[in-house]
Amino acid sequence: MDLKRYVRDVPDFPEPGVLFRDITPLLQNAEAFQYAVQKLSERFQGRNLDAVVGIESRGFLFAAPLAINLGLPLVPVRKPGKLPAAHMTAEYALEYGTSQLDIHSDALGKDAAVVIVDDLIATGGTAVAAAKLVELLGARVHAFAFLVELAGLGGRERLRDYEVVSLLRYE
Repeated sequence: MDLKRYVRDVPDFPEPGVLFRDITPLLQNAEAFQYAVQKLSERFQGRNLDAVVGIESRGFLFAAPLAINLGLPLVPVRKPGKLPAAHMTAEYALEYGTSQLDIHSDALGKDAAVVIVDDLIATGGTAVAAAKLVELLGARVHAFAFLVELAGLGGRERLRDYEVVSLLRYE
């Protein structure tokens, strides 16, 4: 199945000069969405993983069904102020300023092997922050999984020490 048929290009969003890759049509097509999740599941079947880590918010859309398909726990990485219990925080750079991600301090055991999932990788800042959180807990990042990769923005290079899986690649 050609999943790119289900990704809409939106020029000049969220600002002039940006070409936004909108995955909403893919999510609205049950067959395409199921196919994408199945392809990710096949890539990680039998890998001796301990958990799937999903990055808020669109990463949850792919991490949750992946965790179910693999029979693994789902660990959310959240935006600031969303986790109710003790948590770890990692800051990361945005184009203009910084942001942060949080993970519960008890979310992963020592040496747990995880796959970190998000909908899209661009510059890789969010993914690097998620990896830092996983590693602060003593767990190991086995791989990253993304639906979309914007190759020209350098995210894969920032994750060069890890396996990176993306179903769709845009140059």
